[in-house]
Amino acid sequence: MTPQIIYEDNHILIVYKPPGILSQGDSSGKDSMIDILKSYIKEKYKKSGEAFIGLVHRLDLPVSGLMVFAKTSKAARRLHLEIINGSMDKYYTAIIEKELVVDNEWHKLENFLTRINDKTIIDKKINKHSKKSELYYSTIASLQGYSFILIKLETGRKHQIRAQISSLDAPIVGDKKYGSTHSLNNSICLHSTILSFNHPTLKDKMVFFSDIPVIFTKFIKIDLNIIKDNIYELINKFKI
Repeated sequence: MTPQIIYEDNHILIVYKPPGILSQGDSSGKDSMIDILKSYIKEKYKKSGEAFIGLVHRLDLPVSGLMVFAKTSKAARRLHLEIINGSMDKYYTAIIEKELVVDNEWHKLENFLTRINDKTIIDKKINKHSKKSELYYSTIASLQGYSFILIKLETGRKHQIRAQISSLDAPIVGDKKYGSTHSLNNSICLHSTILSFNHPTLKDKMVFFSDIPVIFTKFIKIDLNIIKDNIYELINKFKI
């Protein structure tokens, strides 16, 4: 598989991860973005040994969109620090199975989550296994039982968005694990749309945008040519 490279320099790679591809290898033995990028680097730069690719963050198997990978250990360390100190911003778009009010406002979801049998559960009471999880969401469009939402992720728990959004009785389209009535094979309507961080060596602010998947329009009619402006308006409005 040839990776879709959005940006590359000596320290980082910004890539598009398709749905159905692992971020990192697991016991299944299937190719992952790490494997694909190592092969890409080795071939492009004619490296004799194994190429270094540092995993900075993950996207779930059925989720598509932007990921940043480190090409050096220094970049990996500095990008991890950005995640820890909150200077890396990640925005996702999703289609959910519920009509929400389009109010041009940000709404906070705060829950304590626990992993049980490969599923993330929202705890009614805090326990020693639960982890505090936060995100914000805003509804951009809503029609005929579906809504198009923008999500700002504040913490990075496994399946966090999928579990927290489904707690609104609004599962993400295609996400049958969390209650969707639709099946989209190895994909769900959740997309890593905007990734923003400080370059690990240049310190410049880097902002990347990934176009909304066309499959989103199957469930709610949105104009993909103007949706980007709506998203940036909401981001500019965002205040904690």
